[in-house]
Amino acid sequence: MTVFFTADTHLGHKNIITSTNRPFKSVAEMDSAIVKRWNERVTPQDLVYHLGDFAFDDHAPYLELLNEQKHLILGNHDHSDRVKKATRWQGIRELKEIKVGETKIVLCHYALRTWNGSHRGALQLYGHSHGGLAGDSQSLDVGVDCWDFRPVTLDEIKERLATMPKRVELDHHRPSE
Repeated sequence: MTVFFTADTHLGHKNIITSTNRPFKSVAEMDSAIVKRWNERVTPQDLVYHLGDFAFDDHAPYLELLNEQKHLILGNHDHSDRVKKATRWQGIRELKEIKVGETKIVLCHYALRTWNGSHRGALQLYGHSHGGLAGDSQSLDVGVDCWDFRPVTLDEIKERLATMPKRVELDHHRPSE
């Protein structure tokens, strides 16, 4: 089993094509490309954490098209009426802390400035910013706009994190000056 991460697929969302300058001529083309790239990488035995803004409509029809066990971290477009019919989500949370191998990871739709374990090397993965918010050596946007419209593995994430600026950790025990 491989663990994958992604965010901001915005399946069925016409305006996302122009607002984020996606290279698709239509929603059908975008949806088809995202489903194809997802299923080329992810097997039914794999696990995917989707960090929000999955679809701009009912989630259920899209979930039927995608391989693997899926967990949703709620985004600002994942309204309850879109999510409630979707029985194929293995779990739905606003924030989740996981461990993949020895790596601790905090998952949230939004980028956090500090998170549980950040001072001990824990990673924080997010979406929402569509590549517009730079991360650092411990924090990274895993949205499809940053990753060729496909889910990514922790190894791929770590490879990119190694090229990012060193994290400047906040001392959460002292007030800011």
